[in-house]
Amino acid sequence: MTQKLETKPGLVGATMVTNSGVYFDFLDPDPDTIWPSDIAHGLAKTARFGGQTRDFYSVAQHSVLVSQIVPEEHAFAALLHDAPEAYIGDMVGPLKQLLPEYKTIEKRVEAAIAERFGLPVDAFSHPEIKTADLRLLRTEQRDQTTRPDDDWSGLDKFEPLPLPIIALPWRAAFEQFVFRYLELRS
Repeated sequence: MTQKLETKPGLVGATMVTNSGVYFDFLDPDPDTIWPSDIAHGLAKTARFGGQTRDFYSVAQHSVLVSQIVPEEHAFAALLHDAPEAYIGDMVGPLKQLLPEYKTIEKRVEAAIAERFGLPVDAFSHPEIKTADLRLLRTEQRDQTTRPDDDWSGLDKFEPLPLPIIALPWRAAFEQFVFRYLELRS
């Protein structure tokens, strides 16, 4: 895939350097450049809701929670359902809807991640994972936002988790993600 990119100091094509030191290409993501530790690192330092929460609350912690409430056969895909955000960041939903090119890049990265881990390309959008993700969103609204009682387009039909979400520091979220990854892959 060839796309003309602006030449700008500090850029190496359409790539970024990951925490492990590999170059990740947004135009042509290579599954061999995708490392679980980079996903854990990126998601642990990526804030949900654009950082507009009561406390720092990471996508890594969210992903672990989703993986814990789906049926076991979907737990690994659920853990990785937001893995593209380790590379492209977590964009708030209303803004993402306004940027179709972002969604195209997200799908490209998602496909590379699915290939890397031997999952079907549609594994992350399984109905069990989508339902768990919305249940977590309802719980996060209750526990991490400043508008816990607002109507978020029918989100009230999803039962929040009984226990509150206590946000973890990024390092603890990283460790929790890695532990869950190892638990599911062994």
